[in-house]
Amino acid sequence: MSTVVRPAVQRSPVRWWRRPWVGPLALVAVLFLVYSLPPYLTGDPALSRVQVPSGGVVHYPLLVGHVLFGAVAMLTCCFQVWPAFRARSPRAHRLIGRVYVVAGVLPASVLAVPVALFAPFGPVAAVSNVLLGLLWFGCTVAGWRAARQRRFRQHRRWMVRSFVLTMSIVTNRLWGPVWTVVLAPQLPTTFGGDEAFFGATVAGLTTWTGWVLPLLACQWWLDRRTPAAAR
Repeated sequence: MSTVVRPAVQRSPVRWWRRPWVGPLALVAVLFLVYSLPPYLTGDPALSRVQVPSGGVVHYPLLVGHVLFGAVAMLTCCFQVWPAFRARSPRAHRLIGRVYVVAGVLPASVLAVPVALFAPFGPVAAVSNVLLGLLWFGCTVAGWRAARQRRFRQHRRWMVRSFVLTMSIVTNRLWGPVWTVVLAPQLPTTFGGDEAFFGATVAGLTTWTGWVLPLLACQWWLDRRTPAAAR
């Protein structure tokens, strides 16, 4: 009895115009880094975009390392989520993926924990940033292990989560002005005119909404694309 060999199905490459978000995403990442990165290349804590606590001898070097490794993660992840690039250059996708993991997310997420603990933004923001760093690390390692085990469906899902957490630094900066405007009328009443209390509250809300909401939206999108039987 002869065996019927089915011809391999050739999938047409995904054209760039079918993913119109790729270009704007890369542009946002580049503009964000052009604005945020240069002060940390000077070695001067006074130029830091993030407030450095007094006597921050330990905090500032950790912050610089976190920013630099995070910049590598942001730039490389733009290539990793580009469908046409993955389809046409699988070898480059694997190489850049290793850079994203080893020289980007892993050191940046590890440094995020002490940076959060030393930061002068209060305990609510500290807990949020520590949890973000741990989830960022965990999602990325899970995605890397899935790829090593050739479980590519799970690899893509974990790496989408990792990508969302990588880019949450951008949404974090967007939520800051929103919470400032919303809570500013309550400064003389709820906060008793205490600007330090007001700033810590804004920072706490900003850090949580900056990554929790995008991650929830990401999970909804992943579940929506997964057949019910697979779920």
